[in-house]
Amino acid sequence: MKNKRQILSWCLFDFANSTYSAVIAAVIFPVYYANVIVGNEAGAGDLWWGRAVSLSMAFVVLTSPIMGGIADYSGLRKRFLFAYTLLCIAAVAFLSFITKGMALEGFFLIVLANIGMEGGFVFYNSFLTDIAHKDYQGRVSAWGYATGYAGSILSLLMAIPLVNRGSFDLVWIMVSLLFAVFSVPAFIFLPQDKKTGLKTVHAASKGLQDAWKTFIGVWKKKEARKFLAAYLFYEDGVNTVIVFSSIFAATTLGFETKELILLYLVVQMTALTGAFVMARPIDTWGPKRVVTFALVLWTTVSVLAFFVDSKPAFWLIASIAGLGLGTVQAASRALFAEFVPKGHESEYFGVYSMVGKTSAVAGPLVFGSVSAIYGSQRPAILSIALFFIIGLTILQYVKSGGPKDLQPPPE
Repeated sequence: MKNKRQILSWCLFDFANSTYSAVIAAVIFPVYYANVIVGNEAGAGDLWWGRAVSLSMAFVVLTSPIMGGIADYSGLRKRFLFAYTLLCIAAVAFLSFITKGMALEGFFLIVLANIGMEGGFVFYNSFLTDIAHKDYQGRVSAWGYATGYAGSILSLLMAIPLVNRGSFDLVWIMVSLLFAVFSVPAFIFLPQDKKTGLKTVHAASKGLQDAWKTFIGVWKKKEARKFLAAYLFYEDGVNTVIVFSSIFAATTLGFETKELILLYLVVQMTALTGAFVMARPIDTWGPKRVVTFALVLWTTVSVLAFFVDSKPAFWLIASIAGLGLGTVQAASRALFAEFVPKGHESEYFGVYSMVGKTSAVAGPLVFGSVSAIYGSQRPAILSIALFFIIGLTILQYVKSGGPKDLQPPPE
C-alpha cells in the first residue's frame, strides 16, 4: 500500500478542494454572482458567469499538457501544486470584498480561482502512481473521491447558517480557510520534488517540446487512445448532467433554492457511498468493468429523468445518479493510470485533464439547443443519454482495465 500518511494526505487534499467545488463552483456562488453581483433580470449574470467559466477552462485545457511537462522536467511538481492551490485560496478569500455591481472584479477573481483549482488537478492526480502500488490504485483513487464528497457535504452544512443570515462574505472566507487547512498535510507528506538539474527556462523549453511528444505518445498507444475517446464522450455527459441538474430540477419540477441545496447534499452523500462501496471492486473486477456498470446506470438515469414528473421521484433518480458519480470518476482515473509510463505522470495526467476539461463543451451546447428547439428540458436530458451510450460502446473495445492480481505489494 506504500506510505499510509501520503495516501491520507492525498485524500485530505481532495477533501480540501471539494469545499471549493461545492460552494463556489456548483451551488452558492454562481447564483450569488449572477443574481446579486451582476443582476440577472436580462440574463447578464448568466452571460458573465458563463464567460468566466469558459475562459478559465480554456486556459487550463491549453496549458495543462505544457505545465505537466515542465513539472516533470524541472522536478517542481509539488511546488506547482502549491502555487495553483495558493492562487485559488487567495482568489476565493478576495471574493469577500466583492459587492453588488462589481461584475468585472468578480469575473477576474473567479477566473483566477478556477484556474488555480482546475489547473492544480494535473499535479494532484499525478501523485497517485507514486503513493499507491499499481494493484491498489483503484481503491486509493476511490478513497480520494469519497473523502472529497465528505468535504463538499461539510462545507455546505457550514454555509447554510451563514447564507440564512445573508453573510455571504463569511461563506467565501470559510471556504478559503477550509481549503487552506486541509491541504497542508499534502504539502508536508506527499513525495518531495526531485531536482533534475535543469533550470526553469530549460525545463520549460523541454516541457513545451515534450507536450507535443506526449500527445503523439498517447496517440500511438492504441488502447489509451480508445479510452480517451470513450472518456471524452461519457465525461461530457457527466459534466452536462452536473451543470444542468439543478436548473432542470428548478425549471421543470419547481424545486426551490433550499430544496436544491438539500438535493445536492443527498447526491454528494450517495456519491460518497458509491465511491466507498466500489473502491475494492475497481481492483478486483477491474476499472473497465466498473466504468461500464456506472455508464449503464447513468444512461438509465437519463431515460428515467425524461419521464419523471414529481419531486419525490426526482430525489430517487438523483440519488441513483450520485451512486454512479463517484464510481465513474474514481474508476476512470484508475484505468487511465495503467497507460502512464514511469517518470511521465504529470505529462500524461495533463492530457487526461485536458480531455476532461474539453468534454465540458459539447454536452451543454446539445442540451441547450435541444431544449430551445422543443421548448422543453425533457428531450434535452434524454439527448444526454447518447453521450453515455457512445462512450460505453467505445469503451468495450479498450483491451485494458481488467481485474488486478491482488498479491501483497513488494516492500
